[in-house]
Amino acid sequence: MLMLLAETEHTKVLLALFVMLAAAKLLAEIFERLHQPAVVGEILAGVLIGPSMLNWVQPNEITALLAEVGVIFLLFAVGLETVPAAILRVGKSALLVAVMGVVVPLLGGWGLMRAFGENNIQALFVGTAMVATSVGITARVLGSMGLLDAPTARIILGAAVIDDILGLLVLAVVSNMAKGAVDYLQLLKTATLSIGFTVFVALVAAPFITRVAPRIHRLRTGDSFFLFGLLLCLGLSVAASFIGVAAIIGAFLAGMALAEATEDNKRMHDLTGGVTEFLVPFFLVNIGMQLSLGIFKDPKIIGMALAVTAVAVATKLLGCGFAALSLGRRRALQVGMGMVPRGEVGIVVAQLGLALGVINDSLFGVVLFMAVATTLIAPPFLKCLYASEAAAHGDVDDNDAGGIVAERPLGRLG
Repeated sequence: MLMLLAETEHTKVLLALFVMLAAAKLLAEIFERLHQPAVVGEILAGVLIGPSMLNWVQPNEITALLAEVGVIFLLFAVGLETVPAAILRVGKSALLVAVMGVVVPLLGGWGLMRAFGENNIQALFVGTAMVATSVGITARVLGSMGLLDAPTARIILGAAVIDDILGLLVLAVVSNMAKGAVDYLQLLKTATLSIGFTVFVALVAAPFITRVAPRIHRLRTGDSFFLFGLLLCLGLSVAASFIGVAAIIGAFLAGMALAEATEDNKRMHDLTGGVTEFLVPFFLVNIGMQLSLGIFKDPKIIGMALAVTAVAVATKLLGCGFAALSLGRRRALQVGMGMVPRGEVGIVVAQLGLALGVINDSLFGVVLFMAVATTLIAPPFLKCLYASEAAAHGDVDDNDAGGIVAERPLGRLG
């Protein structure tokens, strides 16, 4: 009897995964045929099959785990195209973009929520959710267009890493304020470890791995370098989590550490692309499934959600765009729009606020709407803003805007 129940549960899990993947790929195909980024279709697939509409699949621990693994491998694949020297070359620009991408949204979100009559801590939590940047969405769009080697792509990726560290510190301060005190010693420790971890991987681990790569290739285990890459990806993701940085930053740094060693390794990119192509749709569908449309029966909540979304877009676009204005207006817009998606990072902040009892279900829904909406808004605009680069690159057509890895290699950051 117990075995029968277990088999039934396993079948339900497999059915849920089948529905998620099938829906994601179906809507991705539809959106590609409409000349829109497939990522938008994959997120809307989650809304369609999730609790808000058809209720075929409900978010649970398994879907959340697959989503986490999916975005980890997405950022690992992006890291493989990012030579550390390229990020270091845009370090100052990326730092300025990241700082403005934290300060302007935080103040904008706080001010808006205070205007809506929310208390100071609630307003700060919404502002903190606006600070977040989900670089996975931007990376997927630019990767599918073969434009990870664009100058502004380097700045966006570099700024996103810095943005995650700064956002983490802001979240720590606001969370402690919600509890009644700020632990400055713990804050300093987290900042030191986060920055040290990033610098060590970029400046020490990456050159070391490049030197030992030939020895790893000589191991007798099949696809030894790919297996080494998987271990490094998971290992640095765990290390990042222990330090207090998002696991996706560890995955990105793992890919970046391998970038020079895999520059001419097509096998590594093909294998990574296969894993990514399977897992990333779960990440995108899971974002869509998180959105509950039921709370929007109240006109006030609708108005608040639209206002928060508008401010979320404007503050990143203007703040980060202003920081990159020296590159020219169009490139500044590229950087600003590339920093707009909040994705899963904004959702995590909202979930923490809900767990602490700081925000209620309605405010949680508003932040969730903002996170999903900004994730949907950015890709079409990114495609338009990068149209001239895509045409010059000559690697993308209207029917190839979906996967992070296409038949050709991605453009490299280096």
